[in-house]
Amino acid sequence: MTGSFHFISGLPRSGSTLLAALLLQNPKFHAGMTSPVGSLFKGMINQLGAGSEFGSVVTTDQRKRLVHGIFNSYYADHADKEVIFDTNRMWCAHLSVLKDLFPESKIIACVRNVAWVMDSIERRYRSNPYEITRLFNDDNERSTVYSRVETLAQRNRLVGYPWTALKDAFYGEHAESLLLVDYDLLAQAPGKVLPLIYQFIGEEYFEHDFENVSYDAPEFDSSLGLHGLHKVRSKVGIDIRRTILPPDLFEQYSQLSFWKDTANSRVNVISARMPDKNAQGETV
Repeated sequence: MTGSFHFISGLPRSGSTLLAALLLQNPKFHAGMTSPVGSLFKGMINQLGAGSEFGSVVTTDQRKRLVHGIFNSYYADHADKEVIFDTNRMWCAHLSVLKDLFPESKIIACVRNVAWVMDSIERRYRSNPYEITRLFNDDNERSTVYSRVETLAQRNRLVGYPWTALKDAFYGEHAESLLLVDYDLLAQAPGKVLPLIYQFIGEEYFEHDFENVSYDAPEFDSSLGLHGLHKVRSKVGIDIRRTILPPDLFEQYSQLSFWKDTANSRVNVISARMPDKNAQGETV
């Protein structure tokens, strides 16, 4: 492929699907929800790493070509696009690979107050009361809002893993290639955020239609047991609402926005503040 690669990562329920839907409006771009490229990459490295059957006979250069080939093969149907955005929450934990494969690539990480991330997932869970979502392994994990949130926060689960991966990238040696986009600002002022993203990746701005955005993945969401997880409203905006989390739980997870202090990082940040920490909107 002759096009360039950039990456969308960050926290779940923080605007990555909305961002991809907006970028997809540009005829020069391809973007979407989480792709299997990251999982294919990890699987290949596991098969060829130290201690594996073929680890000693496959050179580093061969591994690099094989991983590069995954990207080229998966996106071969979009070879006409000038820019490909691959989305995966794991990319923040693998910037060394991305920067080696694609030295000019940028990573856009969507962030949000973690309490609101938990609130958003809890709302999706409660809106599917006759489903046993795959987010939880057993009845103990899904029994109450406390067990559900605590499970999601574990460092190998839906929220805890991307949070730690983001922290890894935030303080890492490639932080200057990382742009953090605050969910609130993207939802409230996409016309101000998108030009900054274009500037960051070095592309000419495209006039987006924020009144007619389209994205949905019903089959994928159905397989998770969380219908509507990736459905984006046609008009970008935000509806103010109250949290459904108990106050102590909301307060606990509101303290985890480490990205507000950039003193020890070279990261780039687009951010905004909400007027009421206990009321927020939802766009997807």
